[in-house]
Amino acid sequence: MYCPVGRLDALDSSDLEVLRQQRIAEMKLRARKKQEWLAMGHGEYTELADEKEFFTVCNKSDNVVCHFYRDDAPRCRIVDKHLKILAAKHVETRIVKLNVERAPFLTARLKVRVLPTIGLVKSNKTTDFIVGFTELGNRDDFSTEMLEWRIARAQVVEYSGDLTVPPTEGKKRVLQVQGKRNIRGRNDSDSDLDSD
Repeated sequence: MYCPVGRLDALDSSDLEVLRQQRIAEMKLRARKKQEWLAMGHGEYTELADEKEFFTVCNKSDNVVCHFYRDDAPRCRIVDKHLKILAAKHVETRIVKLNVERAPFLTARLKVRVLPTIGLVKSNKTTDFIVGFTELGNRDDFSTEMLEWRIARAQVVEYSGDLTVPPTEGKKRVLQVQGKRNIRGRNDSDSDLDSD
């Protein structure tokens, strides 16, 4: 329950106790959910054996990220590195990979033609795809934060940042603001010609 700061002073001890009990109940529920997620394989980046296992995973977990890959594709190894980090960070989402050679029906049905492709599944429905690296800055050295932000835009992971601005853009804006100032801290020129 949210309580604005001004109203916080007006609360008596019984109100504070109610708030405390609600927060404890929320924390217990979250801990219980986390244990359930871990029991279902969340928190680890695992490989699925086949298409049947893909459907089983999607039926059990509300949020699934599936990396469609092939062993001989070097860019797939880049995605593996990032998804392994995100799997440990986002226990609320099941993050898996599936070799396209073991899933011909599924890859044809989902129209997976470019590798790597990341399928984003919410409530047992494929809602979005990340195809190649175009949406990740169109470069091989994109950050894990960039991939996390892109997955979060599909609401498949919990994200605390701004979904309207990619993490790389936010950093550029900060650098631009800092870069405009000169040594004296003024935004205008310090040329001797300007003072005449």
